[in-house]
Amino acid sequence: MRILLPSLVLMALASAAPNSVLDFALNDIDGKSVPLSEYKGKVFLMVNVASRCGNTPQYEALQKIYDKYRAKGFTILGFPANNFLSQEPGTDSDIKQFCTSKYGVSFPMFSKISVKGDDKHPLYQFLTAKETDPAFPGEIGWNFEKFLVNREGKVIARFSPKTKPDSDEIVAAIEKAL
Repeated sequence: MRILLPSLVLMALASAAPNSVLDFALNDIDGKSVPLSEYKGKVFLMVNVASRCGNTPQYEALQKIYDKYRAKGFTILGFPANNFLSQEPGTDSDIKQFCTSKYGVSFPMFSKISVKGDDKHPLYQFLTAKETDPAFPGEIGWNFEKFLVNREGKVIARFSPKTKPDSDEIVAAIEKAL
């Protein structure tokens, strides 16, 4: 006897709970779906960014460490978010234009998402939940919070928005992970 299951049940069975950030797919700044599994084997820094924040000049340091370490298997993933005082109000196109023209950003940027609140993106639910990230749980505090991820997709460090990307602390963690 053959049992037919509704497609929603099949989809639920097929999609297991995520085990790492590599289990997510998001749209890049140009609207193309990008599975984060493309970054398996790389060390990467995930950063929620905003164009009208006191921390926005951190884009310059992010680009510098990206340039310095990318040949060694490092990248940065930027996730624009408008969760804090509407400091990222523009469209994806506006954000891309700002980042490339003002700071020469060439590291991967993603479509604007929510990193906090009722509409928090599942990736950030995963990153901030005690159940899925027991070593570094807690809500995102502000723009430019940073998560360092190892080559297997495990979060190995979390840095506050005020910690500059080229600080000794972050650079040492990147070098150790590489």
